[in-house]
Amino acid sequence: MQQFSTIIKPQRKWLDVDIKGLWRYRDLYFMYIRRDIVTQYKQTILGPLWYVIQPLFTTIMYMFVFGGLAGISTDGAPQPLFYLAGIVLWGYFSQCFNASSNVFASNANVFGKVYFPRLVVPLSGITSNLLKMLIQLLMFIAIYAYYCIFQPETFSPHLNWSILLFPVLVLMIAFHGMSWGLIISSLTTKYRDLTFFVQFGIQLFMYATPVIYPLSAAPEKYRDIIALNPLTPIFEAFKFSCIGCGSLDWSGLLYSTVFMIVTLFLSVIIFSRTEKNFMDTV
Repeated sequence: MQQFSTIIKPQRKWLDVDIKGLWRYRDLYFMYIRRDIVTQYKQTILGPLWYVIQPLFTTIMYMFVFGGLAGISTDGAPQPLFYLAGIVLWGYFSQCFNASSNVFASNANVFGKVYFPRLVVPLSGITSNLLKMLIQLLMFIAIYAYYCIFQPETFSPHLNWSILLFPVLVLMIAFHGMSWGLIISSLTTKYRDLTFFVQFGIQLFMYATPVIYPLSAAPEKYRDIIALNPLTPIFEAFKFSCIGCGSLDWSGLLYSTVFMIVTLFLSVIIFSRTEKNFMDTV
């Protein structure tokens, strides 16, 4: 019986990411963005108005529960502005996370039939959700303008130069959500039970992030723990830049940036390794 001495295997480098392929398949990237935006509310009556209705009703609920019943401080900022500022950022983070955390499971049929750089899907997800976030941001600006014009005795504008950091903060939120989601997506191809744990965990994680409360209102013994959350300095910086509460912590932002770079690097490596054989387990 003839023995084969040469075995041909595909090259698998640890950092085998098809960057050039992402540019070649840019048309597919835009197609995915259009699909995400059009199909989500295609057969609904209100359509894109849900982008506004959901955060608006969530804000009202937070005002009643946390601002009214629980009496949680908003550092003197009007409750609608304070809660909406947190909701806009948290909504974008959770949407980016959700769009990336089920990439393999929700696209198994497509991935098994044709090749294209798989990173196109999560990247299109954070872009399409960015458009939704901008719509919600316009609502925040409208309410902000209302308080400035019609309620000057209760609120004065606190805009400062740090508002220029807003695009950077949004970018950090997007890549935090995508990198965490990619790691979860890679793990859930083999361990499906993790999906249920993550859905529950991400809801709880919101309470470890200063979305409905300022960091200064947290009990002092928990404040350092909450500060370890890499999203904390982002939310604090945004609220500080536009409504005057929170804080601009440069060391915290540096920590969050380093955390983001490390997790993004690891997530891309894990994702690229998983995509080569995930069809055997999905």
